[in-house]
Amino acid sequence: QVQLVESGGGLVQPGGSLRLSCVASGSIGSIAVMGWRRQAPGKQREWVVQVTNNDYRTYANSAKGRFTIFRDTSQNTVYLQMNDLKPEDTAVYYCKAVASSISWGQGTQVTVSS
Repeated sequence: QVQLVESGGGLVQPGGSLRLSCVASGSIGSIAVMGWRRQAPGKQREWVVQVTNNDYRTYANSAKGRFTIFRDTSQNTVYLQMNDLKPEDTAVYYCKAVASSISWGQGTQVTVSS
């Protein structure tokens, strides 16, 4: 079992930046993929970005060029650096880990507004 705790959300103006963190604990050695998904009000949860345990990264079109996922394996943490944020990025962002089962964090709110 893997437990995930996210942090780093908040209110930011359009064009601003935020860095989200996701700390994993438990059976971290079994994790094959970690990533982020988001869910805006009234919409389905959508995939944003993921990184495999051999550091292969893939991004949704909406995230390319603006978001970067990276890992600090010494801290069992995955980060999502988000730059040039837009109002349409407003959502609850969830960290996800794929191991022998799928684990989700509790979510962190990101609001982009002037």
